[in-house]
Amino acid sequence: MTIPFKVNLKGKTAVVTGGTGALGSAMARALAECGAGVAIVSRRKDAVEAAAAEIVADGGKAIGVPCDVLDRASLRKANAAIEKKLGPVDILVNGAGGNNPKAITSKPYLTQDDLKAARKDLTTFFDLDPDGIDFVFNVNFLGTFFPCQEFTRGMAERGRGGVINIASMAGITPLTKIPAYSASKAAVANFTRWLAVHLSKTGVRVNAIAPGFFPAEQNRALLMNPDGTYTERGNSIIGHTPMGRFGKAEELVGALLWLASDDSSGFVTGTVIPVDGGFSAFAGV
Repeated sequence: MTIPFKVNLKGKTAVVTGGTGALGSAMARALAECGAGVAIVSRRKDAVEAAAAEIVADGGKAIGVPCDVLDRASLRKANAAIEKKLGPVDILVNGAGGNNPKAITSKPYLTQDDLKAARKDLTTFFDLDPDGIDFVFNVNFLGTFFPCQEFTRGMAERGRGGVINIASMAGITPLTKIPAYSASKAAVANFTRWLAVHLSKTGVRVNAIAPGFFPAEQNRALLMNPDGTYTERGNSIIGHTPMGRFGKAEELVGALLWLASDDSSGFVTGTVIPVDGGFSAFAGV
């Protein structure tokens, strides 16, 4: 991957949760290219080790750390391992997240006929499964909250550090059919601003990136057909994105590196930066 510019992160330790996904791995590689030692954090040991090995093969410094971001004990163990191998954490990128089929409605709008229907293929707002809602809120919000608790304490004690949460355009402009995901990402954006204020006297900066629509493993089938054409939802999204296309993972890198560097953004905290091809600026008409 070619990064758009380099910042000096030599001697820094960066943690990327969800670092084995399409977006997380791109961010991990970019941080490593700028000299940071990168800890790739996710639940699967084989996946984090493979992702770290790719960075090392390219001349970077990285380790894979299996960890459940919803388990405080697992996070403490991961933090100890990272400090031992790479040093104290300076940069935290919270990229872990996801959605669940049990938290998605079948249709964007509810009709009177839907209320009368008794169809197994129809999921209305009133049918959404509590377990699906819990999963989405836990992985997106608590999966950001708990790592912040674990990794920013040391930053605050040392008087420096930066957090970059991965919010979503869905948290700024809620999307049809995915109420739990939209609300949980709105919580991430709100929490980012709250934590930025709370830690502002300690030297720790907290910001977020709100990606628009980037095809990845989790959402590709929703956006694109097997032949590469857009689905109905994909076409709707493109129609509301002024730049007329989906984003590429590497197009998040510029915002990431800017926020990760104290030299570049030392007076920036409490922001949520859209990287969305103009989606948030377009009213649809």
